Amino acid sequence: MIKSSSPEQLLQVEDLRTSFFIKDREVRAVDGVSFDIKPGEVLGLVGESGCGKSATSLSILRLIPNPPGKIVGGRILYNGEDLLDYSEKQMRDVRGNQISMIFQEPMTALN
Repeated sequence: MIKSSSPEQLLQVEDLRTSFFIKDREVRAVDGVSFDIKPGEVLGLVGESGCGKSATSLSILRLIPNPPGKIVGGRILYNGEDLLDYSEKQMRDVRGNQISMIFQEPMTALN
């Protein structure tokens, strides 16, 4: 377990890299994303279609389908602990209870 050097940060994403391996080639969907969120802050990921917003969010929640996707590098620190070191059971406790995501078509997702 790696502790963060910045305890005031709730979520720290550092150099996150996620790739999809399709037909003997690597497609980088997330390439070096970094950001910090302090308690009480809200972050919205915005950008053009296909720029990696969903892949970034799914990576943070460790919901990237493997195969063909894989988080290939970086750190995702939540309350100072690296979520990449968490077991699947630990991640189930985090998802929805501590970190949530509103998927595309929010009116359907929130109904």
